[in-house]
Amino acid sequence: MSLAVISVQIPVLNEKILHMKLYSLKDTVTLNTTIEKAWDFFSTPHNLPLITPKSLNFQILSDPPKQIYAGLIIHYHVSPLLGVPLQWVTEITHVVDKKMFIDEQRFGPYLFWHHQHHFEATAEGVLMTDIVHYALRFDPLSRPVHALIVRPQVNEIFRYRTSVLEKYFPA
Repeated sequence: MSLAVISVQIPVLNEKILHMKLYSLKDTVTLNTTIEKAWDFFSTPHNLPLITPKSLNFQILSDPPKQIYAGLIIHYHVSPLLGVPLQWVTEITHVVDKKMFIDEQRFGPYLFWHHQHHFEATAEGVLMTDIVHYALRFDPLSRPVHALIVRPQVNEIFRYRTSVLEKYFPA
């Protein structure tokens, strides 16, 4: 797992430039399964609570279908800090069957969230690669919060997910 920091400039309607810190995370795990089984598991929204730490009190509030599709909106509650529930709405923006999908936050705790999920069949099973880009509100004031709370929590979410997946798809 690697974490990088990128600075970007985003033009806003009033011609001012909004400066924000864009963080990224790349995580890979090899699953001992077929591409079909991996895709079936990850393209089913109802499996999200299984791979999310219990401490986040993650709940799907909408009624998503069995399989994702481009344009799908999913509404959640998540409690990332002090048990306070926050609403999170994501849209599945791209889907390439058995290859990749992208979810993007529409409303929620981040200023920006873009999460790519890639799947590749290998001799060892399925190489799953996640690439996440995100930004926090109130930059630059949020930078210490990122360093002390958000980055460790995002890393822990992916560690937790890997440990669950290793049990779900044992070697």
